Amino acid sequence: MERNLKNVLVISFGFLLLFTAYGGLQSLQSSLNSEEGLGVASLSVLYAALILSSMFLPPILIKKLGCKWTIAISMWGYIAFILGNFYASWYTLIPTSVILGLGGAPLWSAKCTYLTIAGTSYAEKAGKNAKDIINQYFGVFFLMFQSSGIWGNLISSLILSQSSTKVEISEEDLECCGAYNCLTDATNTTGSAKPSKSLIYTLLGVYTAIGVLAVLLVIIFLDQIKSDQAETEKEKLEAPSFWSTFLATFRHLKDKRQCLLIPLTMYSGFEQGFFTGDYTKVYVTCALGIQYVGYVMICFAAVNSLCSLLFGKISQFTGRKILFALASVSNTACIIALLLWKPHPKQFAVFFVFPALWGLSDAVWQTQTNGLYGILFEKHREAAFANYRLWESVGFVIAFGYSTVLQAYIKLYVLLSVLVLSMVTYGAVEYLEAKSSPGTPAATKKENGGPHSQETYM
Repeated sequence: MERNLKNVLVISFGFLLLFTAYGGLQSLQSSLNSEEGLGVASLSVLYAALILSSMFLPPILIKKLGCKWTIAISMWGYIAFILGNFYASWYTLIPTSVILGLGGAPLWSAKCTYLTIAGTSYAEKAGKNAKDIINQYFGVFFLMFQSSGIWGNLISSLILSQSSTKVEISEEDLECCGAYNCLTDATNTTGSAKPSKSLIYTLLGVYTAIGVLAVLLVIIFLDQIKSDQAETEKEKLEAPSFWSTFLATFRHLKDKRQCLLIPLTMYSGFEQGFFTGDYTKVYVTCALGIQYVGYVMICFAAVNSLCSLLFGKISQFTGRKILFALASVSNTACIIALLLWKPHPKQFAVFFVFPALWGLSDAVWQTQTNGLYGILFEKHREAAFANYRLWESVGFVIAFGYSTVLQAYIKLYVLLSVLVLSMVTYGAVEYLEAKSSPGTPAATKKENGGPHSQETYM
């Protein structure tokens, strides 16, 4: 097997294993650690740490350690978070959330740098276009990575469904489920229906083993990039100082289009935060039990992955505006329905309709927003994507931050308001683009969707 392709497969499989463990546990945080909102508070802290990390850590670590060891060491942050869940408290989860957040940005940056160098190196040897090879390598990576949401949640569902205590949820308890949830005990019987300690430890043990396997895979089988291959990339990393990178991110806000895209970018964090932190807790866990969270998230992940692939293909025919309209209509319908729906175990199929529609919408928000940034800010992509990570993470922090103090219906109204604002400001961006280059080939090109990136998975 060609060495560069082998390294791409090692990274891809390593991330698949790591996010199988982390992704499955993240989906359960709001339900597994619901006391005093510990689970969602830890996720809020995690994304706040990610914001700080993305501003200065990646260039420093990659320069000092190289891509391989940056990836391996950053992975341990995810394992630390899993270990913190063995004895979940404010003194264990908050510090390990900070560690994970600080490691998240270097992990993804090192992965991107490694795949870029590997693709460029192979293209030079084979006499091929570097951009084509790099796109192929990223395609292989995301093909494997996106399935992690399925496997991680499948593991949790299979293990937690072994619980011998099957609790019947009374009609009185069901009144506390849904949009008008009872803040005093949003998950009603989950205190008694919570899986036994032995089952939780079994799940965390499996996740820890998978995470450690991911690290060992990278350490043993991933080749360190040779210094001559990485020289160009190192120069790029060395050139900007922390302050120049920091200032470039905020100088980019002088671009009116970037400012107009802030609501849309933040909405991506809001909608993902609501689905993983609130829908799983006040609808699924409350009415069905925690053992069904994994199956619901499998539905979300599967539809999201399939639609991401589909929309990436058809965007060149439909244009991004139609896809954004589809996502906004789908999300709006879900939000209104969630405001009106009273979840009940007898309506079992409905619990899976929402994640399917939400996954369809999220596929658009991820693929088309990333592509939009790449097309609009082609000459300033680093600063643009730094803003993308910044504002999306702010959306996550806010969504997880108010999760325990507001009822679900208020959060749904906030979500709907941000969505409406996002579509208004997005429309303004499209208007400015059409006005600046009407009828030109560039305008036609901008109408098409851009490259797909799912690096918001953390």
